[in-house]
Amino acid sequence: MHTISSEGGKATVRFGSGGVCLISAVPNEGFTVSTAQSEPQTLTATFSAARHRSEITATTNPSDRASVRETSF
Repeated sequence: MHTISSEGGKATVRFGSGGVCLISAVPNEGFTVSTAQSEPQTLTATFSAARHRSEITATTNPSDRASVRETSF
């Protein structure tokens, strides 16, 4: 299992041969969280607040990795 932190919260995922699985997504105070998984290999957790969004994407294609994108507006 891997935990990825962002300004908006933390997501814990498990990488496996069948794809990536969400274990938990916990928003920080003032943020809400939504998750999307359009295919087994890619999962996105989006943490949103009034003036900030943190997006954590975990994928197994082409290899196991996670990235964080922070956007303030």
